[in-house]
Amino acid sequence: MPTTTQNLRKLTVTAMLAAVATVLMFLDFSLPMLIPGFVKMDISELPALLASFSLGPVCGIAVCLVKNLFNLIFHGSTGGIGEVCNFLLGAAFVGTAGLLYKAHKTRKRAILASLAGAAAMALVSVPVNYFLSYPVYAAMFGGIDAIIAAYQALRPGTDGLLECLLVFNMPFTFAKGLLDAVLCFAIYKPLSPILKGKR
Repeated sequence: MPTTTQNLRKLTVTAMLAAVATVLMFLDFSLPMLIPGFVKMDISELPALLASFSLGPVCGIAVCLVKNLFNLIFHGSTGGIGEVCNFLLGAAFVGTAGLLYKAHKTRKRAILASLAGAAAMALVSVPVNYFLSYPVYAAMFGGIDAIIAAYQALRPGTDGLLECLLVFNMPFTFAKGLLDAVLCFAIYKPLSPILKGKR
């Protein structure tokens, strides 16, 4: 297959996965019994992880970028800071997973790469939320005390924003990555020939 055709196929598949990721990002939902309602769960990193494994980490990161741009245009409600943070976390996840898998493409390596990616996303979530998203949210929604109070409603002893992020957001973000990884492994094998243009 000529290089130009390969590049065109890669671009087309990346765009298609970005479109799916955009729709999945619109379908976010709250889990108020586990974390305050303003922190949403979605599986929009699933198409990005598929892209990262099948086409390479750059394509996976591109999917994260495009879905956040579309979300900002059609669904954004945080002045863009939510999309910036979502992109940074998603890029940490699929970039890490894709790089590790690219070096040695086996099922075992894919599992380890997914775990490492989910861990990277969880770790990055702490400074990203602490320094970027939550200061903006505090300015928009009544101050940092109001945000901490939402966490204290679930765990009364919670003290300070950093503890909120370590106790709630970091495990939540790791679990979100694991969910994306499990779904990816469930559908990757049948989709792989299509994504890679072998069928």
